[in-house]
Amino acid sequence: MAENPPGVAERAARNEDQFREINESIEETNASHRWFNPSMPNWVCECANLECSEPVPMTVEEYQAVRSNPTHFLAVPSPLHVLPDIERVVARDERYWIVEKIGEAAEVATDLDESGATG
Repeated sequence: MAENPPGVAERAARNEDQFREINESIEETNASHRWFNPSMPNWVCECANLECSEPVPMTVEEYQAVRSNPTHFLAVPSPLHVLPDIERVVARDERYWIVEKIGEAAEVATDLDESGATG
């Protein structure tokens, strides 16, 4: 397997962190407005592709479970939303997949989470 050029893992983790920030603002809105608290809101796919904005239906509780691990991100259930060199699928549901960052990407995701960059 060919190795990614330097910086790819960090860039992918940072891209996915931006989508996590969007999803956290959705979660805050859901919590503060009862009128906008559907049982299954659509979150934004947190894959590394900044062009992606595909919806991912999951409950608030499911999203919070994903978010409880700084190396886990939600993705549309498709191999097109996974970069196998820097992440692996750790859970599959018909509505979403959970991917776990590995190696440098995991370190960057954890550092961003600990620094408060995402909420």
